[in-house]
Amino acid sequence: MLFECRKKVCIIVLELKLEREDLMQDKRYKRRNVEKKMTVGTVIRRILLCVGTALLAVIVTVVSACLVVCYGPGTTIRDTLVLSAKQASATKWIPGLFLSKSAVDSILASGDEVDAEYVSQDEVAGDFSDRWAENPDGLIYEPVNGPTFKGYVLLIKSPSRVKVGLASDDFTRGARIFEVADKYNAAAAINGGEFEDIGGMGDGATPIGLTYSFGKCVWNDGKTRTFVGFDANDKMVVADSMTKEKADSLGIRDCVCFQYGNVLISSSADGNVKINRRNGNLAVSQRTAIGQCADGTVIFIVTDGRSASSLGATYNDIIDILLSYGAVNAVMLDGGSSSSMYYRDWFTKYNVDTSELDTHQKKGLVSKYRAFAEPRNIPTYFIVTKEAE
Repeated sequence: MLFECRKKVCIIVLELKLEREDLMQDKRYKRRNVEKKMTVGTVIRRILLCVGTALLAVIVTVVSACLVVCYGPGTTIRDTLVLSAKQASATKWIPGLFLSKSAVDSILASGDEVDAEYVSQDEVAGDFSDRWAENPDGLIYEPVNGPTFKGYVLLIKSPSRVKVGLASDDFTRGARIFEVADKYNAAAAINGGEFEDIGGMGDGATPIGLTYSFGKCVWNDGKTRTFVGFDANDKMVVADSMTKEKADSLGIRDCVCFQYGNVLISSSADGNVKINRRNGNLAVSQRTAIGQCADGTVIFIVTDGRSASSLGATYNDIIDILLSYGAVNAVMLDGGSSSSMYYRDWFTKYNVDTSELDTHQKKGLVSKYRAFAEPRNIPTYFIVTKEAE
């Protein structure tokens, strides 16, 4: 009897253990299912939440910093950032997010204020006569560097070689600098005048302002712009504005226009040189400029920008470079993403290690263009023909 009771108790205990193990196994199974569901759904949501929180924190930090810059006690940093942002079509809209239109316009106006200086031509005259023998192609290339920029200078001995090259004869499309150089078999080129930027995407087909190419007026929309060109005597002509009638009377053969107020250096008939500095404009950017020395030598200047190695040059930086080479007439051309300099086979002439060059530079681009981007499609370029005419 006792044995039977013990046997029943053992059976009951065994059944309870089995039920307990089944229950634990069922709980483990449910827990694994919950963990799987967390891996697929909850974890993804948590990751997105973390990313969104981090992004929001960055936005709040940036906006707060911008507000401090815009409405803080000092104005120098604010004005510099506004002027720099307005240099590029891709960032022109940013100042309007934090400042009123009147405030932005006031900053732009102050940045355009000219502090003119007058010197004689003898004080800035350049002389390269002892260097042309070493450069039988009539071109001298030199890198130039400043505190915030890397730049490139190309000197052209014969001004008759400098023409305006067109992306297309009917202005139906823009073209990259390599295409235009190949079209004219040019030895060198820089980007030219102002143009309509289609949709702000850096693709321009039509110029703005008076445009001549190889002795022919190819564009005249009547818009007033800074003017730069060459006459029949290969002398550079610069002006705050120009009409077709006056251009024809001056015998202009090649010219482009850029935004108003960009005459950097100008000479008068009495031999005085006017230097138009902007001491209130500290904005840095990629820049392009063209100038001419008293002996006729033409100067191309391009600077890099928007990178850690070269933030960009100021307006006055370009003037200083031009004066150091003896420019007596000069104008700023379209800058920002348009800035580019081409010099055919420059790396061969100057024994440059091509392994250190990027894809664009191996095709003849001297300046450093933005990574992962092609040079812009634009309508006009200043080109240097192969031989002097």
